[in-house]
Amino acid sequence: MSEPIIAVERVTKQVKDSTGTLTILHEIDFSLAARQSAAIVGASGSGKSTLLSIIAGLDTPTTGTVKLGGVDLFAIDEDARAAVRAEKVGFVFQSFQLLGNLNALENVMLPLELQGRSDARALATEMLRRVGLGERLRHYPKVLSGGEQQRVALARAFVMRPAVLLADEPTGSLDFATGETVMALMFDLNREAGTTLVLVTHDRSIAARCDRQLHIEAGRVATEIEA
Repeated sequence: MSEPIIAVERVTKQVKDSTGTLTILHEIDFSLAARQSAAIVGASGSGKSTLLSIIAGLDTPTTGTVKLGGVDLFAIDEDARAAVRAEKVGFVFQSFQLLGNLNALENVMLPLELQGRSDARALATEMLRRVGLGERLRHYPKVLSGGEQQRVALARAFVMRPAVLLADEPTGSLDFATGETVMALMFDLNREAGTTLVLVTHDRSIAARCDRQLHIEAGRVATEIEA
């Protein structure tokens, strides 16, 4: 059996404040094979976004570890973790995270240019066409709708052909109809690219489209559902 692309092993996250120690996550265990999709579902404050940050190596667990493509993220330093993220991980956020001084094409080209790709413009143009924005290449984020901005963000994530895509409430800033369109596009792109998807959401209808659902309550996996 092949090694999982993501392996979360007994991850606990605690923080201390004036009232004592708060446990945000408690001994989370799960793994995903390549091409699988999983939704992390839970109420606000349940720890799901913290778990996503730890999977990305952006936050560190108090105990436990995460292996990404076989690499133990917390046995290496931050520079090495950043290199793993650049090679293997794409991100889609609720707030889009586009650079306002760059147009749609430039936003999508940026990660390719950072890798020194000479074909950055051609790849970014094709990906923007794939998400239905072939006529909006020169438009800046401020003149794009929320749905269009999120499609630019999807194009930027998928143009790198990441092994893993991490999405944190990607429809949280969108109306229902626009959110449905964006999610359909995300799942289509995910299937085409063969990416492993981890999606944080409070929307159970979106979660039901994934291969697996992890329901987090008070920092623990309360239930796990497989499609």
